[in-house]
Amino acid sequence: MNLPSLAQIEEAQSVVYRSMPPTPQYSWPLLNQRLGAEAWVKHENHTPVGAFKLRGALVYLDWLKRTRPEVTGVVAATRGNHGQGVGLAARLLGMAAVIVVPRGNSTEKNRAMLAQGVELIEHGEDFQESLDFARALAAERGYAMIDSFHERLVMGTATYALEFLKAVPPLDSVYVPIGLGSSICGMAAARNALGIKMDIAGVVAAESPSYARSFRQSTIVETPARTRIADGLACRTPNAEAMDVIWSHVARIVEVSDEAIEEAMRACYTDTHNLAEGAAAAALAGAMAESSLHRGRRIGVVLTGGNVDAHVFARVLAEGGAHA
Repeated sequence: MNLPSLAQIEEAQSVVYRSMPPTPQYSWPLLNQRLGAEAWVKHENHTPVGAFKLRGALVYLDWLKRTRPEVTGVVAATRGNHGQGVGLAARLLGMAAVIVVPRGNSTEKNRAMLAQGVELIEHGEDFQESLDFARALAAERGYAMIDSFHERLVMGTATYALEFLKAVPPLDSVYVPIGLGSSICGMAAARNALGIKMDIAGVVAAESPSYARSFRQSTIVETPARTRIADGLACRTPNAEAMDVIWSHVARIVEVSDEAIEEAMRACYTDTHNLAEGAAAAALAGAMAESSLHRGRRIGVVLTGGNVDAHVFARVLAEGGAHA
């Protein structure tokens, strides 16, 4: 895919800002001490749905409404944040939204999606099975299918990256979690559009390593998605368009264990008093794993969302004990 230009990202920002303000970015002293670097955190946990996904949904549905006005509803498969974003954007535009989630999905994310007025369907044992069902359902009902990776979603995620890179001092590296890839592709688009020299490091859960293995082997590699803490990173099959961008524009992909992600969730809370869901904490976990590489340097960490179930976060905090 062709990454969006600066003009396209700025146009997407005008769409996003009708419904939400820019999110903040802060450098937290305790986090800097932990990492041995000047770290800047982009707080996408501060959007109206608690995650970055709203941006892409707003841009996508605005485009859909203008180009296909006959479409009255949309369908999406999700583990939660994409569905919340689609639900809110659809409600704002007066469209129906059907969201398909795997069985056993986060109770609190399900409740948040229902509160946006979506029709919620549980189907399948993992995201891939939910996605296949959602695509068939969209065709059956005549609704538009909103996949979790699309050029309009990348335009949306690029809006937070543009905010971030224009607001902070020049960064040496930035750490971005990889679910299906829209976030890291948006970061690459914003960096390229601004002509910035900065390494982009993707971060995946070691228990869901499909993107890392595909990156190393230069071909699409399907792997089981078994992470228990980072549902937003539980991808069995990488998106081919996203991988083309990652191969061309990302310096490396870091794999972090579920235990390291939980440690990063605790670190985020103790050092900044912000909630990070597992997928969002992966970026900090990656920075912590590579702390020896950025001593005395300036880095960015994208906190993509804070939608973690209360009982899960309570367990993570309790298991950290005095070592958080």
